[in-house]
Amino acid sequence: MVPGEIERHLSGAPGWALVDGAIEKRFPFPDYHHTLAFVNALAWVAHAEDHHPDLRVSYGSCTVRFNTHSVGGISINDFICAAKVDALLP
Repeated sequence: MVPGEIERHLSGAPGWALVDGAIEKRFPFPDYHHTLAFVNALAWVAHAEDHHPDLRVSYGSCTVRFNTHSVGGISINDFICAAKVDALLP
């Protein structure tokens, strides 16, 4: 994906940002229980899409990071999965 395409897709993906060759978003939660519930739901999405993000999990947040290793950068599938992750939350 070329930089202009990435920026165009990011404009329609609230909270997602380009960080070191990947798209990334931090999801805050009130406690660890809610964070892990989100991570478990995200795991089902990742499994169904066969596209697995890097996760940084802490007590009250989870940072999700998508890129596509097979293309050496960002693909449309990263944005599709990001939208599905966003749809997990109200």
